[in-house]
Amino acid sequence: MITEEEVRARIICNDALFENIFVFQQRFDIIPDHEHIGASIAYQDIQELRDDFQEQLVDTVADWVYSARKFEDMKKAFSANKTEQAAAAEVIRKAKRKFRIGHKGKMLSQGQIGELLLFHFIQRAFGAVPILRKMPITTSPELERFGADAIHYKFQEGKHHIILGEAKAYTSKYKFNEAMENAISSILSSYKNLRKELHLYLHEDFLDSEMDEIAEMFLSKKLNPVEVDLVCLILYNETNKIAITNEENIKDQIKRIIEKRYKKYSNSKIDLRQNPILNRITYIVFPVWEFEELAKEFEKQMGE
Repeated sequence: MITEEEVRARIICNDALFENIFVFQQRFDIIPDHEHIGASIAYQDIQELRDDFQEQLVDTVADWVYSARKFEDMKKAFSANKTEQAAAAEVIRKAKRKFRIGHKGKMLSQGQIGELLLFHFIQRAFGAVPILRKMPITTSPELERFGADAIHYKFQEGKHHIILGEAKAYTSKYKFNEAMENAISSILSSYKNLRKELHLYLHEDFLDSEMDEIAEMFLSKKLNPVEVDLVCLILYNETNKIAITNEENIKDQIKRIIEKRYKKYSNSKIDLRQNPILNRITYIVFPVWEFEELAKEFEKQMGE
């Protein structure tokens, strides 16, 4: 079975992306009472690193769609009549085309951004690698699309962890509470259907052979001890203005805005007694200013 060291070796290097993301962890006025995460596009001095963030995010699309082994296999297959560099470019182009199409041929770009960031945060903050590659599932008309946006795995200090992730992204104004509520509702549904989902996709091309083994052992109750943890990423359009003063002051303002968003969400909507699994949830709140414009630019770059 895959070892702890092998799991760590599978975690992708996303340092370049996170150089453009401001991240902090602390206790917020929300339940469960443990550390959660706040994040935003980073600033350098008084300039938001928006373009750099977007370019780095687009550059990681192939990492999301294909495992490292799958990428190398495809590159080898494409290199029969072209250079290695050209073959790699073809794999990346193919990965971009995997993005699902929305109404009238338009991509559901804000949702894609949320799911892609979730993929990165679970690896970065939790040290967990994907069990299931969801992007090929979402783009296939022959496959049922349900369940968590992300299913990851890690082995730490003698315990197996299955991490379910849900991302909700809204470009409209004043949608934070709706996104939060929908994310919690969706992750509870995903938790309920976890075994069904793994049964459905077991031994398909969406899992590496080692990840197949993890899923199979979980389903046969041989993965012991095991714990399921939850992660919800809330990506929303922020309308509070920031005073552009200096980098540290801007960070403080962003922190206060995120703290306020957490505080204003009613804890009465988080029923820990009825759903004890919510004691293991970690929230990631990620405000984006002018989110719709960012989503449109992301969509444009994905089409290039």
